[in-house]
Amino acid sequence: METSKHERVWFITGASRGIGAEIAKAALAAGDRVVATARDPKSITDRFGRPEALLPVALDVTDEASVAAAVEAAVARFGRIDVLVNNAGYGVMGAIEETSGDEVRRVFETNVFGLLAVTRAVLPQLRKQRAGQILNISSLGGYRAGAGFGVYCSTKFAIEGISEALHAELAPLGIAVTVIEPGYFRTEFLEAKSVVETGKVIADYADTAGRVRSRAKAVSLQQPGDPERLARVVVELTRAKNPPLRLPLGSDAVAAIEAKNALVAQELAAWRAVAESTDFPK
Repeated sequence: METSKHERVWFITGASRGIGAEIAKAALAAGDRVVATARDPKSITDRFGRPEALLPVALDVTDEASVAAAVEAAVARFGRIDVLVNNAGYGVMGAIEETSGDEVRRVFETNVFGLLAVTRAVLPQLRKQRAGQILNISSLGGYRAGAGFGVYCSTKFAIEGISEALHAELAPLGIAVTVIEPGYFRTEFLEAKSVVETGKVIADYADTAGRVRSRAKAVSLQQPGDPERLARVVVELTRAKNPPLRLPLGSDAVAAIEAKNALVAQELAAWRAVAESTDFPK
């Protein structure tokens, strides 16, 4: 299938539900082509049907052979990839001490190593085109961590660092990189399919991580952010001449980032003399 210069070919991981599904829906509505990936591609066709512009593909981001096959299928069908959306991921909820080594490794395998595997697989095509855009879905938790979500936030902090480096490496090749930082959006993210609770619970953390567990259950499916509006913004972002390195989405994300920036500036001012005292004398 040929695509005109006005159409974009999207490659979206984790596209069967949540933000990934909303972005796929918005891209299709905009007249673009979408390679929508999920572990079970039937979940894609169950949601979207079988429009000509959609290619459902099986993809396990933790399996590099699966990743390579999915990218090959995308290029074979549409001839190019214009927008990579690294969206697949999940959360783990619990205090740092409560989170086992296996629980940490599993979430890093998907959220970080999976993102890297997909990016490495798509980049040869983008470099060949000397054009394209990578959108890495981070989180407000990639800019500011909090009790109960420390390990999950650490995966998103990793994505922020990866995105900054990619931005510097790929800009000379005509490839844009933006890390998207959603606040709380009304998806199923806080439900059991997207967030797992640690198997261990320690009473001493009842007022910190424990309180976060309770609050997450209370606000699930009541979050202030509209995922359809988020998806439309993401599609508009791919039309922007100068896309930003970072794009926070949601008024709660903006407020939290401003608060952290103010705290960092305040602490830097208070400790500047100590920080600068460690240089060799001039």
